[in-house]
Amino acid sequence: MKRPELIIFDWDGTLFNSVGQIVESLKFAAAKYEQPLTDEAAQSIIGLGLPEVMQTLFPQVPHLQQDILVSYGEHYVQNSKHDAWFDGVAELLQDLRDQGMKLAVATGKSRRGLDRVLSQTQSHELFDITRAASETMSKPHPLMLEEILEFTGVDVQHAIMVGDSSYDLEMAMNIEMPRIGVSYGVHDITVLQQYQPLTIVDDIAGLHHYLNQLIQINIDA
Repeated sequence: MKRPELIIFDWDGTLFNSVGQIVESLKFAAAKYEQPLTDEAAQSIIGLGLPEVMQTLFPQVPHLQQDILVSYGEHYVQNSKHDAWFDGVAELLQDLRDQGMKLAVATGKSRRGLDRVLSQTQSHELFDITRAASETMSKPHPLMLEEILEFTGVDVQHAIMVGDSSYDLEMAMNIEMPRIGVSYGVHDITVLQQYQPLTIVDDIAGLHHYLNQLIQINIDA
């Protein structure tokens, strides 16, 4: 592994403790339109772009997908005002910045939704670039990663993707970008392992320690 210059983070379930509310809002919207939806199914698609979420969860009612999406969005915005970063994220991001790392976000959220939570966490200035699924291709297509690399001028081997879902790791794998899985979000370790991550960490403290090791080992070398 070459010394990283750019760390790219997924948002929901990786930096932001929002998976529970996303599931609840999806279930609310599904119930409103009398569509079956389990917790497991709702959680499994977190990371995809919202149109892809609707197509995956509700293929039987294409005529209702836009209405369900609107209902989901309204419920999520109304009920997620107290969602926040996982403990230790603020310190992690600031430490990486202090060490000269470029930081980016690659998320399945819409641009509107991402801008709202960036404001909620007062973190716009921490990131060199952010990409949302509504303005590019949904994961696991690697276009948003390619756009981030082009913007930052960083070679793919000097970047790391950090995510909690198969979509994050498959996206990075598709362009041979080094990747780290986190086990506290959407998909469990057995799923994440299929995408050959550098490691899988169990919490933010473990992620912070591992990234610092990568940075320091390469400095010492």
